[in-house]
Amino acid sequence: MEEKVVKIINEMAEYLNVSQMKKLQEVLLQTFSEHESERKEISNQEYLQLFLDAKQIEGCSERTIQYYRTTIEKLLLTIPTPIRKITTEEIRHYLVEYQQINDCSKVTVDNVRRNISSFFSWLEEEDYLLKSPMRRIHKIKTKQQVKETISDEAIEQLRDKCNCQRDLAIIDLLYSTGIRVGELVNLNISDIDFEARECVVFGKGDKERRVYFDAKAKIHLQSYLSSRKDDNPALFVTLDAPFDRLKISGVEIRMRKLGRLLSMDKIHPHKFRRTMATRAIDKGMPIEQVQKLLGHSQIDTTMKYAIVNQTNVKTSHQKFIA
Repeated sequence: MEEKVVKIINEMAEYLNVSQMKKLQEVLLQTFSEHESERKEISNQEYLQLFLDAKQIEGCSERTIQYYRTTIEKLLLTIPTPIRKITTEEIRHYLVEYQQINDCSKVTVDNVRRNISSFFSWLEEEDYLLKSPMRRIHKIKTKQQVKETISDEAIEQLRDKCNCQRDLAIIDLLYSTGIRVGELVNLNISDIDFEARECVVFGKGDKERRVYFDAKAKIHLQSYLSSRKDDNPALFVTLDAPFDRLKISGVEIRMRKLGRLLSMDKIHPHKFRRTMATRAIDKGMPIEQVQKLLGHSQIDTTMKYAIVNQTNVKTSHQKFIA
């Protein structure tokens, strides 16, 4: 197909100007593309499966792939138009209705938009589409809210409220390493180097990185492991038989329950990660090193996680500028 287009373009080069040549190329590609689609029709569901397979090969987690599947399937059920013919206006209308029906925030709608955009961009890159209908649908502007962290006093209260060694070890490991809850539950006992107080975790896209924990986390981890009677290689297991590997939902439920017992608002594993990042920056750790610890590919992501204490900003101003 491309060879035919190039041949026609070359033949017409001396008769048309640059803008006319571009338009001719666009029309030819679209015509040939439609002709190809007539010869072999691919269903919307097949396109989706091709995309999900590509994401799996790229190393996306099962959780991410399932999020892509759910988001895009909802779109394709609402807009039954063949993917090649879906328009920008149809998707815009879908996003407006999605927000109204689900009564969700702009952040949620923008996450949906981003997933849909990834899907259509991939189709364009793979030459299934001439042009993605998402090109003219830009990022939805949202209010940048200051996310809360957990205070030192609250951390101590959570520790005191723990009635089992496992939960105490989880709190200390989350607080000192800043690892994701998914990374926490995937850890094995063999991954922990108690002598060096460090462990290797596998983050998003199976990217390996080394993280470090403090003496308090080491002591509580060793106490928890010595109290266990099972032979499961997982670092954290359920409290009851058959002592299976602890799941993400298990950690989340446990942390929220502890928070409610102390009348603390929104205590969840991710809050420990944000607290660790903020604490590190407040104490003077370079942002590049915090980025390394958290496993972020972009430093902008690290800056969104960490809240710089205003008192520290004032102190730095007096030190470097005033």
